[in-house]
Amino acid sequence: MLVSILKAKLHRATVTGTAVDYSGSLAIGSELLARSGILPFERILVANLTTGARLETYAIEGEEGTIVLQGGAAHHGSVGDRLMIAAFVLLDPAEAAAFRPKVLILDEANRVVEEIGPARP
Repeated sequence: MLVSILKAKLHRATVTGTAVDYSGSLAIGSELLARSGILPFERILVANLTTGARLETYAIEGEEGTIVLQGGAAHHGSVGDRLMIAAFVLLDPAEAAAFRPKVLILDEANRVVEEIGPARP
């Protein structure tokens, strides 16, 4: 049996742009992807803390400091909205008991203001 456990979270990310005429995804600045351990094309859950909207999509690499809702996801937020972006990993229960996610708390300019726990595969 495997359980789904939080792998990484970007908390209070600020939407910097929207692009409805894109095939879909969430562009996240490359430095945030690397620091969080979220991989390009990895499935993510996005909760809009401003509107309450939730969606599932995948991450793509964006320009530094950017968080851009694209395609259908662009209908779930506006520039300035704050998001919680989460990625999950499947682990067996023994691995899950010892696992700690990487959590990055961001300011309004998408700079890391707090980093909690290293994710360990």
